Amino acid sequence: MTIAQLCLLVACLLPVGCAALAKSKGFGKRRRDGGFDNNAPREWLARLGGWQARANAAQANSWEALPLFIGGLFVAYQHQAAQGAVDALALGFIAARLAYIGLYVADKASLRSLLWVTGAGLCIALFFVR
Repeated sequence: MTIAQLCLLVACLLPVGCAALAKSKGFGKRRRDGGFDNNAPREWLARLGGWQARANAAQANSWEALPLFIGGLFVAYQHQAAQGAVDALALGFIAARLAYIGLYVADKASLRSLLWVTGAGLCIALFFVR
């Protein structure tokens, strides 16, 4: 498995991690005591506030960012791009996404947006790497 392929696996798991973070408020509690409601998960998540609501928003954005990353890797592999360059761009994307999620949860909107642009730029670079 290449580093880029490992990064793809991590990128696919990032939304799951964000969801777990968002739902952590309800872990260990019964549903009637405010615990996570698996019968109505979206409604339960919609009632969250603060950092947990932002973690849920980061989950949604992580899903939204995934297709561009997958597409970039696909095109890079189609072009038989240098593996070192693909790996470096993929690692950069994962680093940007991890920082983005941290900044989202911490409510640092301007820095978060900068990291979003960085991650998107790295994905776009994958389309052109040789």
